[in-house]
Amino acid sequence: QGRLVESGGGLVQPGGSLKLTCVASGFPAATWSMNWYRQAPGKERDLVAQITSLGGVAVYADSVKGRFTISRDSTKTKLYLQMNSLKPEDTAMYYCNWRYNGVDYWGQGTQVTVSS
Repeated sequence: QGRLVESGGGLVQPGGSLKLTCVASGFPAATWSMNWYRQAPGKERDLVAQITSLGGVAVYADSVKGRFTISRDSTKTKLYLQMNSLKPEDTAMYYCNWRYNGVDYWGQGTQVTVSS
C-alpha cells in the first residue's frame, strides 16, 4: 500500500518562507494527481496546489497564487511545496495527497504556524 511521509513544517514569522517535502513509496506506475491540501482549525480541508506525476501545468488556489510553488522530482517519489511571503491566514495542517481513479492516499500532515 502506498505511503506518504511529510516534513518541513514549523513556526515562521509573517513574510517568511518554508519548504514542505512529501516522500512517497509503494505506489504503482500510473498517472497520479499529486496534491497539497491544508486544514485550519474549524475549517474544511482545502486544495492548495496540484500537479500530475507526468508534469503538466500546476494548479493553485487563488489565495496562494504568486506565493506558493508546487513541484516534483524526476523519480516521482517526492513532492514539494515552496511557500514564500507567508501570512497568518496560511496557518494550518498541511497534507500531501496522491489520487488515482478515485482512490486517495494521505500523509500524516505537517503543521505550519505563521505568527509574530
